[in-house]
Amino acid sequence: MADHSIKGKTAIIAGGAKNLGGLIARDLAAHGAKAIAVHYNSAATRADAEQTVAAVKAAGAEAAMFQADLTSAGAMERLFADAVATLGRPDIAVNTVGKVLKKPMAEISEADYDEMSAVNAKAAFFFLKEAGRHINDNGKIVTLVTSLLGAYTPFYSSYAGTKAPVEHFTRAASKELGARGISVTAIGPGPMDTPFFYPAEGADAVAYHKTAAALSSSSKTGLTDIEDIVPWIRMLVSDGWWMTGQTILVNGGYTTK
Repeated sequence: MADHSIKGKTAIIAGGAKNLGGLIARDLAAHGAKAIAVHYNSAATRADAEQTVAAVKAAGAEAAMFQADLTSAGAMERLFADAVATLGRPDIAVNTVGKVLKKPMAEISEADYDEMSAVNAKAAFFFLKEAGRHINDNGKIVTLVTSLLGAYTPFYSSYAGTKAPVEHFTRAASKELGARGISVTAIGPGPMDTPFFYPAEGADAVAYHKTAAALSSSSKTGLTDIEDIVPWIRMLVSDGWWMTGQTILVNGGYTTK
């Protein structure tokens, strides 16, 4: 019977420097992961990656950080190749990379669209491809999407629209990798209390989002907190492996499908 515990496993986390990705890295280390590859995008997040790596090592795991702009297939290939060469083949692969844009469709330029597609869809596709190539049998792969995939709303066409393909990528990968015992899932958080959320929203929208979830009044911020998502990641990359090919909206009742 396959071992589905986190203890002794190696993980790679895209967007692992800070916020949700950084907390996932720390959490996996605290639950016995052997080694964690922390990806960061650019010099702007290098210091955060260094802090996360230090925290992972303090928890007793090996750690290394890797810089890459993951909007090209070549960069994704190099990330996995470098991580494998440094820490070994992963058992767990988590992709938290994403970009939010809130604009009416009439104001979205071709450059806007191309960037959103590259970050949210293309990077997710090639993350799944490289994870499938490098991950050990009985591994677990999780991609972060958005609860807007279950919403009917204006202004997020390029965000939700470029996250939507990840549902299909996830289903296909789960079928293609299932014979190796690999589970593939996607998690869609609600609006999260991170620095990525507030710049895209006006004061009225922030106030609305803080009351929109069924459980908002029980949340410290009214929003989805990164601490609310981490236990679901931990479950899916361990005992929850039987869940595969699914997109799970974890949002306190903000929206559902």
